[in-house]
Amino acid sequence: MLCISSAALSFAPATLPVHAPTTARAATFMSAADKLEGAAHETGFEVWDPVGLADLGSEETLAWFRHAELKHGRVCMAAFVGWLVAVSGVHFPGLVSFSEGVSFEDLSKLAPLQQWAALPAMGKGQILLAIGIIEHQSEWKIKPHYMKGGTPGSLKGLKNFWDPVGFTSKMDAKKLERQRLCELKNGRAAMLGITSVLIANYIPGSIPLPITFPDASPIVLPF
Repeated sequence: MLCISSAALSFAPATLPVHAPTTARAATFMSAADKLEGAAHETGFEVWDPVGLADLGSEETLAWFRHAELKHGRVCMAAFVGWLVAVSGVHFPGLVSFSEGVSFEDLSKLAPLQQWAALPAMGKGQILLAIGIIEHQSEWKIKPHYMKGGTPGSLKGLKNFWDPVGFTSKMDAKKLERQRLCELKNGRAAMLGITSVLIANYIPGSIPLPITFPDASPIVLPF
């Protein structure tokens, strides 16, 4: 449901039929989502919002929806890649916890969700702390806030976090627009992807093409 509703936030009829005869009819077809990026080949370059999610609230609500979609897409892209790494057997050398003697190799032999369960509490705490810091910085350090006139999804205010190598600074406006669209589409696909693997994990046989690596030898990263 998260994937479907997030993807729908950027879609609604973008243009009116040429034969629309009245202003009243035009108003019926207009949507707050018309101005958002996200329309592409899949929908004939028209935004799509069949249940009118974009019009549920104010401009601030719509900005919150778009920011949430981008954030969830980014998290799910990272989660899907992480899942692939977890099932592949690739792992770091050495110990993940010196105090409890848990190694990365030990974790690599478990299923992805079991790996998280087996991670020592201190390790889980460090991960959650890092997530909290990023969340705090993105909500309080970037001005103006995305619900107060800022750009939803923008992390440019986090100078040490957002694009430290400077890739985006070398792109022109058209290239940046294309990259933003790519991020939206890849994020939506990743939300569907990670949801699918979770369903497959809890309901065996529910997904016709499970991603597995049978008899794969663990790979240790050389650093």
